Amino acid sequence: MKPYDYLIVGAGLFGCTFAWRARQAGRRCLVIDRRNHLGGNIHCEQIDGINVHQYGAHIFHTNSREVWQFVNNFVEFNRYTNSPLANYEGRLYNLPFNMNTFCQMWGAVTPQQARAIIDEQRREVTLRLQREGATEPRNLEEQALMLVGRDIYERLVRGYTEKQWGRPCTQLPPFIIKRLPLRFVFDNNYFNDRFQGIPIGGYNRLVEGLLQGVETRTQADFMADRNYWEQQAERVVFTGQIDEYFGYALGRLDWRSLRFEHQQLDEANHQGNAVVNYTSASVPFTRIIEHKHFELFGNEVYRLPTTIVSREYPTEWEPGREPFYPVNDEHNNRLAAQYREMAAAKAPNVIFGGRLAEYRYYDMAPIVENVLKMTIE
Repeated sequence: MKPYDYLIVGAGLFGCTFAWRARQAGRRCLVIDRRNHLGGNIHCEQIDGINVHQYGAHIFHTNSREVWQFVNNFVEFNRYTNSPLANYEGRLYNLPFNMNTFCQMWGAVTPQQARAIIDEQRREVTLRLQREGATEPRNLEEQALMLVGRDIYERLVRGYTEKQWGRPCTQLPPFIIKRLPLRFVFDNNYFNDRFQGIPIGGYNRLVEGLLQGVETRTQADFMADRNYWEQQAERVVFTGQIDEYFGYALGRLDWRSLRFEHQQLDEANHQGNAVVNYTSASVPFTRIIEHKHFELFGNEVYRLPTTIVSREYPTEWEPGREPFYPVNDEHNNRLAAQYREMAAAKAPNVIFGGRLAEYRYYDMAPIVENVLKMTIE
């Protein structure tokens, strides 16, 4: 008999939640991760009383009461409400696109005024496409123009999107932006979900709760010594890149990556908000995160004399970088489907789960919900 029932490769949210469920079912688990910490991309580092999201802003949000109660069993979540701002050439706009945004952009003070401006700009692009013989948007730019009109696209969508994907909007497929919600109310709450917040004390407390009583090892690279690790458990839960698991036999999947620049500032309040997007193409980063605003509200921020900000720089992924966003175009989706077929045929004893293993973008709550629905054998 092997020492463990499950070897869980990757200590991100999928792996940690699976480990908790398996332990509750009486299974022996070992969780390993190639990084020097647990928690994957939700890992936080506490610096001078501030929980720094090392891999970008993570806001937990869900409509599922079951999922919300589940995570709150391990750590109480606070009342943080995601209300990002957009900075375009020094002018600030509220996000998501709502009446505050329309008032800042055009001086529109009623929903009727805002609708009239947007509808006229949409009509302009529709007529242009008709003149050119196009029956539907041919690229992301045309798709966005038909959704929100020229002004919002030019100031708040184009530059940010081109930085995020590393190519012009005219070269991106339209399905990347299926919808850009317009809210004709004065509401800056980015999410529509009933529940949202940040763990009080940071995400590490959630990870510690999920992994309580579970054996873990960091700086343990499954791919570097695969034969050894596969002998440790009856089954493997793999949360890494599915193409890497199969030795890139069908070719490499494409990813977008991020580079983070963290900076501690000798001031109590730098930007007055947790997240500010920089939507101009002339600014090399996509956003600045000020971490203390995730857990300190109002004038509470002045209780700590310093602050920490992080700038995010999107980059092309290459081996050695962390993969963040799957490039879900037709080529990559077809290749990912082939890898999933290979997994079913050649690795029936392996569970592939999470963003990297499934080649799908996930928010945190759906990851937890997926694991809670799984059958633990």
